[in-house]
Amino acid sequence: MFKYRKRVFAATAVVALTAGLAACGGSDSAGGPSAGGSTDADAAAGGTLNYLIFAPIEHVDPQRIYVGRDITNFSRTVYRQLVTFPISTDPKVSNTPVPDLATDTGTSKDGGKEWSFTVKDGVNWEDGQPITCDDFKYGASRVFATDVITGGPNYLLSYLDIPTDEKTGLPAYDGPYKGDGQDLFDKAVTCDGSTITYKFNKPWPDFPLAIAALHMMDPYRKDKDQGDKSNFQIFSNGPYKLDGAWSKNKGATLVRNDNYDPKTDSTDVRKALPESIVFNIGQTTETIYDQLIADSGDAQTAVTGQRIPAPYYNQIEGPVADRATLEASPYVDYLVPNFRKMKDPKVREALKVATNAKAWIDAGGGDKAFAPAESIVNPAVVGYKANPAFSGPQEGDPAAAKKLLEEAGVTLPYPITFTYPKTDTADKQAAALKETWDAAGFDVTLDGLGDTYYDVIQKPDKDSDVMWGGWGSDWPSAITVTAPLFDSRPNLTENSDGQDYGAYKSDEFNGLVDQAQNAASLEDQTAALQQADIVLGQDVAYIPLEIAQFYFLHGSKVVNFTTTPASSSYPDLGAIGVKQ
Repeated sequence: MFKYRKRVFAATAVVALTAGLAACGGSDSAGGPSAGGSTDADAAAGGTLNYLIFAPIEHVDPQRIYVGRDITNFSRTVYRQLVTFPISTDPKVSNTPVPDLATDTGTSKDGGKEWSFTVKDGVNWEDGQPITCDDFKYGASRVFATDVITGGPNYLLSYLDIPTDEKTGLPAYDGPYKGDGQDLFDKAVTCDGSTITYKFNKPWPDFPLAIAALHMMDPYRKDKDQGDKSNFQIFSNGPYKLDGAWSKNKGATLVRNDNYDPKTDSTDVRKALPESIVFNIGQTTETIYDQLIADSGDAQTAVTGQRIPAPYYNQIEGPVADRATLEASPYVDYLVPNFRKMKDPKVREALKVATNAKAWIDAGGGDKAFAPAESIVNPAVVGYKANPAFSGPQEGDPAAAKKLLEEAGVTLPYPITFTYPKTDTADKQAAALKETWDAAGFDVTLDGLGDTYYDVIQKPDKDSDVMWGGWGSDWPSAITVTAPLFDSRPNLTENSDGQDYGAYKSDEFNGLVDQAQNAASLEDQTAALQQADIVLGQDVAYIPLEIAQFYFLHGSKVVNFTTTPASSSYPDLGAIGVKQ
Protein backbone atom coordinates (compact mmCIF):
# COMPACT_ATOMS: atom_id res chain seq x y z
CA MET A 1 0.00 0.00 0.00
CA PHE A 2 1.30 3.44 0.82
CA LYS A 3 4.98 4.02 0.91
CA TYR A 4 5.03 6.05 4.05
CA ARG A 5 3.07 7.32 6.98
CA LYS A 6 3.26 10.76 8.36
CA ARG A 7 5.02 10.76 11.61
CA VAL A 8 6.09 8.53 13.20
CA PHE A 9 6.47 6.71 16.15
CA ALA A 10 3.96 5.61 18.53
CA ALA A 11 6.26 4.11 20.88
CA THR A 12 4.98 3.10 24.29
CA ALA A 13 3.17 -0.16 24.56
CA VAL A 14 4.48 -1.39 21.23
CA VAL A 15 5.74 -4.38 23.15
CA ALA A 16 2.14 -5.50 23.63
CA LEU A 17 1.52 -5.33 19.90
CA THR A 18 4.73 -6.96 18.73
CA ALA A 19 4.45 -9.82 21.19
CA GLY A 20 1.41 -11.13 19.35
CA LEU A 21 3.32 -11.16 16.07
CA ALA A 22 6.69 -12.48 17.19
CA ALA A 23 6.02 -15.89 15.68
CA CYS A 24 5.50 -14.23 12.31
CA GLY A 25 8.96 -12.70 12.26
CA GLY A 26 8.52 -9.79 14.65
CA SER A 27 11.07 -8.36 17.05
CA ASP A 28 12.33 -10.57 19.82
CA SER A 29 12.20 -9.40 23.43
CA ALA A 30 15.92 -9.37 24.09
CA GLY A 31 16.80 -6.33 22.04
CA GLY A 32 18.36 -8.27 19.16
CA PRO A 33 17.59 -8.07 15.46
CA SER A 34 14.25 -9.11 14.02
CA ALA A 35 13.79 -12.62 12.76
CA GLY A 36 14.83 -13.11 9.14
CA GLY A 37 18.12 -11.20 9.29
CA SER A 38 21.68 -12.33 9.95
CA THR A 39 22.97 -11.43 13.40
CA ASP A 40 25.57 -8.90 14.45
CA ALA A 41 28.21 -11.62 14.39
CA ASP A 42 28.04 -11.48 10.59
CA ALA A 43 28.16 -7.68 10.47
CA ALA A 44 31.29 -5.83 9.42
CA ALA A 45 32.00 -2.37 8.14
CA GLY A 46 31.94 -2.00 4.37
CA GLY A 47 29.85 -2.59 1.30
CA THR A 48 26.87 -0.72 -0.13
CA LEU A 49 23.38 -0.90 1.35
CA ASN A 50 20.50 -0.13 -1.00
CA TYR A 51 17.32 1.43 0.37
CA LEU A 52 14.47 1.05 -2.15
CA ILE A 53 11.73 3.68 -2.03
CA PHE A 54 8.72 4.23 -4.27
CA ALA A 55 7.62 7.89 -4.05
CA PRO A 56 9.84 10.95 -3.65
CA ILE A 57 11.00 12.05 -0.21
CA GLU A 58 9.43 15.48 0.14
CA HIS A 59 11.89 17.01 2.63
CA VAL A 60 15.49 16.36 3.67
CA ASP A 61 15.77 19.71 5.49
CA PRO A 62 15.88 18.66 9.18
CA GLN A 63 13.28 21.16 10.39
CA ARG A 64 10.87 19.99 7.66
CA ILE A 65 11.26 16.21 7.89
CA TYR A 66 8.08 14.69 9.34
CA VAL A 67 7.80 11.16 7.96
CA GLY A 68 8.69 8.42 10.43
CA ARG A 69 10.86 6.42 8.04
CA ASP A 70 12.84 9.51 7.07
CA ILE A 71 13.25 10.87 10.59
CA THR A 72 15.14 7.78 11.72
CA ASN A 73 16.98 7.18 8.44
CA PHE A 74 18.51 10.64 8.66
CA SER A 75 19.03 10.44 12.44
CA ARG A 76 21.17 7.35 11.95
CA THR A 77 23.18 8.74 9.04
CA VAL A 78 23.55 12.52 8.62
CA TYR A 79 21.75 14.42 11.40
CA ARG A 80 22.62 14.16 15.08
CA GLN A 81 20.52 15.62 17.90
CA LEU A 82 21.06 16.84 21.45
CA VAL A 83 19.63 13.52 22.60
CA THR A 84 18.42 10.56 20.59
CA PHE A 85 16.99 7.05 20.86
CA PRO A 86 19.23 3.96 20.89
CA ILE A 87 18.97 0.81 18.80
CA SER A 88 16.85 -1.77 20.60
CA THR A 89 13.72 -3.81 20.06
CA ASP A 90 12.93 -3.44 23.78
CA PRO A 91 10.58 -0.43 23.95
CA LYS A 92 11.77 0.53 27.43
CA VAL A 93 15.30 0.87 26.07
CA SER A 94 14.48 2.21 22.62
CA ASN A 95 12.18 4.93 24.00
CA THR A 96 14.62 6.24 26.60
CA PRO A 97 16.70 9.18 25.28
CA VAL A 98 20.48 9.00 25.52
CA PRO A 99 23.01 11.83 25.00
CA ASP A 100 24.01 12.48 21.40
CA LEU A 101 25.44 15.93 20.68
CA ALA A 102 24.77 16.96 24.29
CA THR A 103 26.80 15.85 27.30
CA ASP A 104 23.72 14.48 29.07
CA THR A 105 19.94 14.25 28.66
CA GLY A 106 19.26 17.77 29.93
CA THR A 107 18.47 19.64 33.12
CA SER A 108 15.00 21.04 33.82
CA LYS A 109 13.81 23.83 36.12
CA ASP A 110 10.52 25.47 37.02
CA GLY A 111 8.49 22.28 36.76
CA GLY A 112 9.63 21.55 33.21
CA LYS A 113 9.21 25.11 31.88
CA GLU A 114 12.96 25.47 31.37
CA TRP A 115 15.45 22.99 29.90
CA SER A 116 19.24 23.30 29.44
CA PHE A 117 21.74 21.18 27.50
CA THR A 118 25.50 21.49 27.05
CA VAL A 119 26.99 20.73 23.63
CA LYS A 120 29.84 18.21 23.59
CA ASP A 121 33.37 19.24 22.70
CA GLY A 122 34.81 17.84 19.48
CA VAL A 123 31.58 17.51 17.48
CA ASN A 124 31.89 18.94 13.99
CA TRP A 125 30.08 19.69 10.77
CA GLU A 126 31.14 17.90 7.61
CA ASP A 127 33.51 20.79 6.75
CA GLY A 128 35.34 20.39 10.08
CA GLN A 129 33.90 23.46 11.81
CA PRO A 130 32.63 22.86 15.36
CA ILE A 131 28.92 22.61 16.14
CA THR A 132 28.05 25.49 18.47
CA CYS A 133 25.25 26.51 20.78
CA ASP A 134 24.32 29.20 18.27
CA ASP A 135 23.78 26.50 15.63
CA PHE A 136 21.16 24.88 17.86
CA LYS A 137 19.53 28.24 18.53
CA TYR A 138 19.38 29.05 14.82
CA GLY A 139 17.93 25.64 14.01
CA ALA A 140 15.05 26.18 16.46
CA SER A 141 14.41 29.66 15.04
CA ARG A 142 13.71 28.24 11.58
CA VAL A 143 10.55 26.47 12.83
CA PHE A 144 8.92 29.89 13.31
CA ALA A 145 9.28 30.81 9.62
CA THR A 146 5.90 29.26 8.82
CA ASP A 147 5.83 30.82 5.35
CA VAL A 148 9.09 29.09 4.36
CA ILE A 149 9.82 26.10 6.59
CA THR A 150 6.57 24.25 5.96
CA GLY A 151 5.55 20.65 6.49
CA GLY A 152 7.51 19.96 9.67
CA PRO A 153 6.49 19.65 13.34
CA ASN A 154 5.29 22.89 14.93
CA TYR A 155 5.24 22.14 18.68
CA LEU A 156 7.64 25.03 19.34
CA LEU A 157 5.02 27.52 18.17
CA SER A 158 2.78 26.46 21.05
CA TYR A 159 5.39 25.81 23.73
CA LEU A 160 8.24 28.34 23.44
CA ASP A 161 7.71 31.36 25.72
CA ILE A 162 6.95 33.89 23.01
CA PRO A 163 3.83 36.11 23.05
CA THR A 164 1.10 35.49 20.48
CA ASP A 165 0.26 37.98 17.76
CA GLU A 166 -3.38 38.98 18.26
CA LYS A 167 -4.07 39.24 14.53
CA THR A 168 -2.63 35.94 13.34
CA GLY A 169 -2.84 33.82 16.49
CA LEU A 170 0.76 32.77 15.77
CA PRO A 171 3.85 33.67 17.80
CA ALA A 172 4.96 37.29 17.51
CA TYR A 173 8.32 35.99 16.22
CA ASP A 174 8.21 35.01 12.54
CA GLY A 175 11.58 33.34 12.09
CA PRO A 176 15.09 34.35 11.02
CA TYR A 177 14.28 35.43 7.46
CA LYS A 178 11.97 38.32 8.36
CA GLY A 179 13.25 38.72 11.91
CA ASP A 180 10.15 40.35 13.42
CA GLY A 181 10.13 39.72 17.16
CA GLN A 182 13.73 38.49 17.19
CA ASP A 183 14.22 39.95 20.68
CA LEU A 184 11.35 37.77 21.94
CA PHE A 185 12.99 34.64 20.57
CA ASP A 186 16.35 35.69 22.01
CA LYS A 187 14.80 35.78 25.48
CA ALA A 188 13.20 32.36 25.07
CA VAL A 189 16.31 30.60 23.70
CA THR A 190 19.67 31.62 25.15
CA CYS A 191 23.29 30.53 24.86
CA ASP A 192 25.88 30.65 27.62
CA GLY A 193 29.08 29.29 26.16
CA SER A 194 28.24 25.75 25.05
CA THR A 195 25.01 25.59 27.06
CA ILE A 196 21.65 26.24 25.40
CA THR A 197 18.53 26.98 27.44
CA TYR A 198 14.92 26.83 26.25
CA LYS A 199 12.15 28.61 28.18
CA PHE A 200 8.56 27.50 27.70
CA ASN A 201 5.17 29.03 28.51
CA LYS A 202 3.91 25.76 29.99
CA PRO A 203 5.50 22.65 31.47
CA TRP A 204 7.18 20.38 28.94
CA PRO A 205 8.38 17.51 31.12
CA ASP A 206 8.91 15.18 28.16
CA PHE A 207 10.90 17.69 26.10
CA PRO A 208 13.89 15.30 25.74
CA LEU A 209 11.52 12.78 24.13
CA ALA A 210 10.43 15.45 21.65
CA ILE A 211 14.06 16.24 20.78
CA ALA A 212 14.91 12.59 20.26
CA ALA A 213 11.77 11.86 18.25
CA LEU A 214 11.95 14.79 15.81
CA HIS A 215 14.48 17.02 14.05
CA MET A 216 12.90 20.38 14.93
CA MET A 217 15.62 21.09 17.55
CA ASP A 218 18.53 20.03 15.30
CA PRO A 219 21.44 22.44 14.84
CA TYR A 220 21.58 24.36 11.57
CA ARG A 221 24.48 26.53 10.35
CA LYS A 222 23.18 29.97 9.44
CA ASP A 223 25.64 30.40 6.58
CA LYS A 224 24.27 27.20 4.98
CA ASP A 225 20.62 28.25 5.11
CA GLN A 226 18.94 29.11 1.80
CA GLY A 227 15.38 28.92 3.09
CA ASP A 228 13.10 26.91 0.81
CA LYS A 229 16.07 26.16 -1.48
CA SER A 230 17.59 24.14 1.39
CA ASN A 231 14.79 21.58 1.19
CA PHE A 232 16.94 19.06 -0.70
CA GLN A 233 20.32 19.98 0.75
CA ILE A 234 22.13 18.04 3.46
CA PHE A 235 24.92 19.52 5.57
CA SER A 236 25.95 16.62 7.73
CA ASN A 237 27.18 16.18 11.27
CA GLY A 238 26.75 12.39 11.29
CA PRO A 239 28.80 9.41 10.06
CA TYR A 240 27.71 9.91 6.45
CA LYS A 241 27.48 12.86 4.09
CA LEU A 242 25.78 13.47 0.77
CA ASP A 243 27.79 12.51 -2.32
CA GLY A 244 26.74 15.04 -4.94
CA ALA A 245 23.14 16.30 -4.96
CA TRP A 246 19.86 14.90 -3.69
CA SER A 247 17.41 14.22 -6.52
CA LYS A 248 13.80 14.34 -5.37
CA ASN A 249 12.72 11.75 -7.95
CA LYS A 250 15.82 9.52 -8.01
CA GLY A 251 17.42 9.73 -4.57
CA ALA A 252 21.07 10.02 -3.65
CA THR A 253 24.12 8.27 -2.25
CA LEU A 254 25.56 8.78 1.23
CA VAL A 255 29.29 8.19 1.79
CA ARG A 256 31.59 8.37 4.81
CA ASN A 257 31.95 11.78 6.50
CA ASP A 258 35.66 12.26 7.19
CA ASN A 259 34.98 14.91 9.84
CA TYR A 260 32.74 12.67 11.93
CA ASP A 261 34.46 11.46 15.11
CA PRO A 262 32.99 8.14 16.30
CA LYS A 263 34.50 8.79 19.74
CA THR A 264 31.79 11.43 20.25
CA ASP A 265 29.08 8.92 19.35
CA SER A 266 27.93 5.46 20.43
CA THR A 267 27.48 2.21 18.52
CA ASP A 268 24.31 1.80 20.58
CA VAL A 269 22.95 4.58 18.35
CA ARG A 270 24.91 4.37 15.08
CA LYS A 271 26.95 1.34 14.09
CA ALA A 272 27.46 3.00 10.67
CA LEU A 273 28.40 -0.32 9.06
CA PRO A 274 27.90 0.21 5.30
CA GLU A 275 30.61 2.09 3.44
CA SER A 276 27.84 3.79 1.47
CA ILE A 277 24.05 3.89 1.42
CA VAL A 278 22.12 4.39 -1.81
CA PHE A 279 18.56 5.73 -1.58
CA ASN A 280 16.97 4.52 -4.81
CA ILE A 281 13.69 6.34 -5.45
CA GLY A 282 11.14 5.80 -8.20
CA GLN A 283 10.52 2.08 -8.64
CA THR A 284 7.01 0.84 -7.95
CA THR A 285 6.40 -1.34 -4.92
CA GLU A 286 5.70 -4.25 -7.24
CA THR A 287 9.02 -3.78 -9.05
CA ILE A 288 10.83 -3.56 -5.72
CA TYR A 289 9.33 -6.86 -4.57
CA ASP A 290 9.99 -8.60 -7.86
CA GLN A 291 13.68 -7.84 -7.22
CA LEU A 292 13.66 -8.72 -3.53
CA ILE A 293 11.92 -12.07 -4.08
CA ALA A 294 14.32 -12.95 -6.92
CA ASP A 295 17.19 -11.86 -4.63
CA SER A 296 19.71 -11.12 -7.35
CA GLY A 297 22.16 -8.29 -7.98
CA ASP A 298 21.78 -5.18 -5.85
CA ALA A 299 18.54 -6.55 -4.35
CA GLN A 300 20.66 -8.92 -2.25
CA THR A 301 21.93 -5.92 -0.28
CA ALA A 302 18.61 -4.06 -0.21
CA VAL A 303 15.99 -3.08 2.34
CA THR A 304 12.76 -1.19 1.82
CA GLY A 305 10.08 0.62 3.74
CA GLN A 306 7.50 -0.54 1.19
CA ARG A 307 5.18 -3.22 2.50
CA ILE A 308 4.75 -6.50 0.65
CA PRO A 309 1.76 -6.07 -1.72
CA ALA A 310 -1.12 -8.43 -1.02
CA PRO A 311 -0.87 -10.20 -4.44
CA TYR A 312 2.68 -11.23 -3.48
CA TYR A 313 1.77 -12.93 -0.20
CA ASN A 314 1.69 -16.39 -1.77
CA GLN A 315 5.31 -15.93 -2.91
CA ILE A 316 6.57 -15.40 0.65
CA GLU A 317 7.33 -19.02 1.46
CA GLY A 318 10.31 -21.32 1.96
CA PRO A 319 13.69 -19.53 1.96
CA VAL A 320 11.99 -16.27 0.94
CA ALA A 321 9.89 -16.33 4.13
CA ASP A 322 13.12 -16.53 6.15
CA ARG A 323 13.86 -13.00 4.96
CA ALA A 324 10.41 -11.63 5.87
CA THR A 325 9.22 -9.82 8.99
CA LEU A 326 5.72 -8.95 10.17
CA GLU A 327 5.33 -6.17 12.73
CA ALA A 328 2.42 -4.28 14.20
CA SER A 329 3.01 -0.67 13.21
CA PRO A 330 2.49 2.44 15.34
CA TYR A 331 0.33 4.05 12.65
CA VAL A 332 -3.35 4.63 12.09
CA ASP A 333 -4.61 5.44 8.59
CA TYR A 334 -7.59 7.79 8.42
CA LEU A 335 -9.71 10.05 6.22
CA VAL A 336 -9.99 13.82 6.62
CA PRO A 337 -12.94 15.85 5.30
CA ASN A 338 -12.00 19.30 3.99
CA PHE A 339 -13.94 21.70 6.24
CA ARG A 340 -13.54 24.53 3.72
CA LYS A 341 -15.64 22.56 1.24
CA MET A 342 -17.60 20.00 3.27
CA LYS A 343 -19.09 22.52 5.71
CA ASP A 344 -22.41 20.83 6.44
CA PRO A 345 -22.02 18.46 9.45
CA LYS A 346 -24.70 16.14 8.06
CA VAL A 347 -22.72 15.71 4.85
CA ARG A 348 -19.63 14.80 6.86
CA GLU A 349 -21.70 12.43 8.99
CA ALA A 350 -23.04 10.83 5.80
CA LEU A 351 -19.50 10.34 4.55
CA LYS A 352 -18.58 8.62 7.82
CA VAL A 353 -21.66 6.39 7.83
CA ALA A 354 -21.06 5.34 4.22
CA THR A 355 -17.35 4.55 4.71
CA ASN A 356 -16.67 0.83 4.24
CA ALA A 357 -13.48 0.34 6.24
CA LYS A 358 -13.73 -3.44 5.90
CA ALA A 359 -13.70 -3.19 2.10
CA TRP A 360 -10.68 -0.91 2.34
CA ILE A 361 -8.88 -3.45 4.56
CA ASP A 362 -9.83 -6.40 2.34
CA ALA A 363 -8.68 -4.61 -0.81
CA GLY A 364 -5.38 -3.79 0.88
CA GLY A 365 -4.52 -7.34 1.86
CA GLY A 366 -6.67 -8.25 4.85
CA ASP A 367 -5.33 -8.95 8.32
CA LYS A 368 -1.69 -9.24 7.22
CA ALA A 369 -1.92 -5.64 6.13
CA PHE A 370 -4.33 -4.01 8.59
CA ALA A 371 -6.28 -4.27 11.82
CA PRO A 372 -9.56 -2.36 12.52
CA ALA A 373 -9.34 1.08 14.16
CA GLU A 374 -11.84 2.92 16.36
CA SER A 375 -9.81 6.10 16.91
CA ILE A 376 -7.03 8.04 15.27
CA VAL A 377 -4.96 7.20 18.38
CA ASN A 378 -3.11 3.89 18.12
CA PRO A 379 -3.98 1.41 20.91
CA ALA A 380 -0.26 1.27 21.78
CA VAL A 381 -0.32 4.88 22.97
CA VAL A 382 -0.83 5.86 26.60
CA GLY A 383 -4.27 7.41 26.88
CA TYR A 384 -5.92 5.33 24.15
CA LYS A 385 -9.69 4.93 24.30
CA ALA A 386 -11.98 3.85 21.47
CA ASN A 387 -13.97 6.78 20.11
CA PRO A 388 -17.73 6.09 20.40
CA ALA A 389 -18.33 7.95 17.11
CA PHE A 390 -16.63 5.10 15.24
CA SER A 391 -18.04 2.04 16.96
CA GLY A 392 -20.58 1.31 14.18
CA PRO A 393 -20.36 -1.41 11.53
CA GLN A 394 -17.07 -1.48 9.62
CA GLU A 395 -18.96 -2.18 6.37
CA GLY A 396 -20.73 1.18 6.33
CA ASP A 397 -24.43 1.83 5.77
CA PRO A 398 -25.13 3.51 2.38
CA ALA A 399 -28.90 3.68 2.96
CA ALA A 400 -28.53 5.51 6.27
CA ALA A 401 -25.91 7.79 4.74
CA LYS A 402 -28.21 8.67 1.82
CA LYS A 403 -30.94 9.63 4.28
CA LEU A 404 -28.52 12.02 5.98
CA LEU A 405 -27.67 13.63 2.63
CA GLU A 406 -31.36 14.06 1.87
CA GLU A 407 -31.88 15.66 5.29
CA ALA A 408 -29.02 18.02 4.51
CA GLY A 409 -30.96 19.22 1.45
CA VAL A 410 -28.00 18.94 -0.92
CA THR A 411 -28.36 18.10 -4.59
CA LEU A 412 -27.74 14.44 -5.31
CA PRO A 413 -25.48 12.97 -6.43
CA TYR A 414 -23.18 15.08 -4.24
CA PRO A 415 -19.77 15.45 -5.95
CA ILE A 416 -16.60 14.89 -3.92
CA THR A 417 -12.93 14.37 -4.79
CA PHE A 418 -10.93 11.84 -2.77
CA THR A 419 -7.16 12.45 -2.73
CA TYR A 420 -4.71 9.72 -1.70
CA PRO A 421 -1.12 8.54 -2.43
CA LYS A 422 -1.38 6.47 -5.60
CA THR A 423 -0.20 2.85 -5.82
CA ASP A 424 -1.80 -0.17 -7.49
CA THR A 425 -3.09 -1.38 -4.13
CA ALA A 426 -4.23 2.06 -3.03
CA ASP A 427 -6.19 2.41 -6.27
CA LYS A 428 -8.10 -0.79 -5.40
CA GLN A 429 -8.74 0.44 -1.86
CA ALA A 430 -9.96 3.81 -3.09
CA ALA A 431 -12.29 2.07 -5.55
CA ALA A 432 -13.70 0.02 -2.65
CA LEU A 433 -14.52 3.22 -0.74
CA LYS A 434 -16.01 4.81 -3.84
CA GLU A 435 -18.46 1.93 -4.27
CA THR A 436 -20.35 2.52 -1.01
CA TRP A 437 -19.89 6.28 -1.14
CA ASP A 438 -21.50 6.36 -4.58
CA ALA A 439 -24.29 4.06 -3.36
CA ALA A 440 -24.99 6.56 -0.59
CA GLY A 441 -25.53 9.42 -3.03
CA PHE A 442 -22.02 10.80 -3.45
CA ASP A 443 -20.39 11.16 -6.87
CA VAL A 444 -16.76 10.34 -6.17
CA THR A 445 -13.77 11.38 -8.26
CA LEU A 446 -10.62 9.45 -7.32
CA ASP A 447 -7.53 11.66 -7.22
CA GLY A 448 -4.45 9.48 -6.76
CA LEU A 449 -1.19 11.44 -6.45
CA GLY A 450 2.12 9.84 -7.41
CA ASP A 451 4.96 12.38 -7.47
CA THR A 452 4.22 14.20 -4.23
CA TYR A 453 1.51 14.05 -1.61
CA TYR A 454 1.70 15.98 1.66
CA ASP A 455 2.96 19.09 -0.15
CA VAL A 456 -0.35 19.05 -2.05
CA ILE A 457 -2.83 18.32 0.74
CA GLN A 458 -1.19 20.94 2.97
CA LYS A 459 -2.09 23.70 0.50
CA PRO A 460 -5.06 25.83 1.63
CA ASP A 461 -6.44 26.03 -1.93
CA LYS A 462 -6.43 22.28 -2.65
CA ASP A 463 -9.34 20.80 -4.61
CA SER A 464 -9.77 17.77 -2.34
CA ASP A 465 -13.02 17.18 -0.45
CA VAL A 466 -11.64 14.24 1.52
CA MET A 467 -8.03 13.08 1.95
CA TRP A 468 -6.10 10.08 3.22
CA GLY A 469 -3.71 10.53 6.13
CA GLY A 470 -1.49 8.28 8.23
CA TRP A 471 -0.15 9.12 11.68
CA GLY A 472 1.65 7.73 14.71
CA SER A 473 2.48 9.58 17.90
CA ASP A 474 5.58 11.75 17.86
CA TRP A 475 6.65 10.44 21.24
CA PRO A 476 4.93 8.15 23.76
CA SER A 477 1.88 10.31 24.49
CA ALA A 478 -1.55 10.94 22.98
CA ILE A 479 -0.74 14.67 23.25
CA THR A 480 1.31 14.10 20.07
CA VAL A 481 -1.61 12.78 18.03
CA THR A 482 -4.83 14.80 18.16
CA ALA A 483 -3.20 18.11 19.16
CA PRO A 484 -0.68 18.38 16.27
CA LEU A 485 -3.27 17.13 13.78
CA PHE A 486 -6.26 19.30 14.68
CA ASP A 487 -5.16 22.30 16.75
CA SER A 488 -5.77 25.01 14.17
CA ARG A 489 -3.66 27.67 15.87
CA PRO A 490 -0.15 26.47 14.97
CA ASN A 491 -1.31 24.69 11.80
CA LEU A 492 -3.45 27.04 9.74
CA THR A 493 -1.40 29.82 8.15
CA GLU A 494 -1.69 31.81 4.95
CA ASN A 495 0.60 29.42 3.10
CA SER A 496 -0.09 26.03 4.66
CA ASP A 497 -2.61 23.94 6.58
CA GLY A 498 0.26 22.19 8.33
CA GLN A 499 -0.87 18.80 9.62
CA ASP A 500 -4.49 20.02 9.91
CA TYR A 501 -5.11 18.96 6.31
CA GLY A 502 -8.89 19.42 6.54
CA ALA A 503 -8.62 22.96 7.98
CA TYR A 504 -10.57 21.91 11.07
CA LYS A 505 -11.05 24.75 13.57
CA SER A 506 -12.82 24.33 16.90
CA ASP A 507 -12.55 26.54 19.98
CA GLU A 508 -13.91 23.68 22.10
CA PHE A 509 -11.26 21.27 20.86
CA ASN A 510 -8.46 23.85 21.17
CA GLY A 511 -9.55 24.59 24.74
CA LEU A 512 -9.27 20.91 25.64
CA VAL A 513 -5.79 20.84 24.08
CA ASP A 514 -4.80 23.76 26.31
CA GLN A 515 -6.26 21.91 29.28
CA ALA A 516 -4.25 18.80 28.43
CA GLN A 517 -1.02 20.71 27.86
CA ASN A 518 -1.33 22.45 31.22
CA ALA A 519 -2.54 19.42 33.16
CA ALA A 520 -0.94 18.80 36.54
CA SER A 521 -0.99 15.02 36.12
CA LEU A 522 -0.97 12.38 33.40
CA GLU A 523 -4.46 11.33 34.49
CA ASP A 524 -5.81 14.86 33.99
CA GLN A 525 -4.03 15.15 30.66
CA THR A 526 -5.45 11.83 29.48
CA ALA A 527 -8.99 12.79 30.50
CA ALA A 528 -8.79 16.07 28.55
CA LEU A 529 -7.37 14.32 25.48
CA GLN A 530 -10.05 11.64 25.52
CA GLN A 531 -12.73 14.33 25.66
CA ALA A 532 -10.98 16.17 22.83
CA ASP A 533 -11.14 13.01 20.71
CA ILE A 534 -14.86 12.74 21.40
CA VAL A 535 -15.30 16.31 20.09
CA LEU A 536 -13.37 15.34 16.93
CA GLY A 537 -15.66 12.36 16.45
CA GLN A 538 -18.80 14.42 16.89
CA ASP A 539 -17.55 16.94 14.33
CA VAL A 540 -16.32 14.16 11.99
CA ALA A 541 -12.93 15.83 11.85
CA TYR A 542 -11.55 12.44 10.82
CA ILE A 543 -12.70 8.91 9.99
CA PRO A 544 -10.38 6.06 11.10
CA LEU A 545 -9.70 3.39 8.48
CA GLU A 546 -7.31 0.89 10.08
CA ILE A 547 -4.09 0.21 11.96
CA ALA A 548 -1.32 -0.62 9.52
CA GLN A 549 0.72 -3.82 9.82
CA PHE A 550 4.30 -3.82 8.49
CA TYR A 551 5.17 -6.86 6.36
CA PHE A 552 8.67 -6.44 4.93
CA LEU A 553 11.23 -8.43 2.94
CA HIS A 554 14.97 -7.75 2.65
CA GLY A 555 17.87 -9.09 0.61
CA SER A 556 19.85 -12.18 1.62
CA LYS A 557 23.12 -10.26 2.13
CA VAL A 558 21.58 -7.78 4.57
CA VAL A 559 22.91 -8.42 8.08
CA ASN A 560 21.65 -7.38 11.48
CA PHE A 561 18.23 -6.53 10.02
CA THR A 562 16.33 -4.75 12.76
CA THR A 563 13.10 -2.83 13.13
CA THR A 564 12.73 -0.88 16.36
CA PRO A 565 10.31 1.50 18.08
CA ALA A 566 12.91 4.21 17.45
CA SER A 567 12.70 3.53 13.71
CA SER A 568 8.90 3.63 13.72
CA SER A 569 9.03 -0.13 12.95
CA TYR A 570 10.84 0.56 9.66
CA PRO A 571 14.32 -0.92 9.00
CA ASP A 572 16.74 0.66 11.49
CA LEU A 573 19.80 1.92 9.61
CA GLY A 574 21.64 2.33 12.90
CA ALA A 575 22.09 -1.44 13.09
CA ILE A 576 21.91 -2.78 9.54
CA GLY A 577 24.95 -3.78 7.49
CA VAL A 578 25.72 -5.91 4.44
CA LYS A 579 27.56 -9.22 4.14
CA GLN A 580 30.86 -8.96 2.30
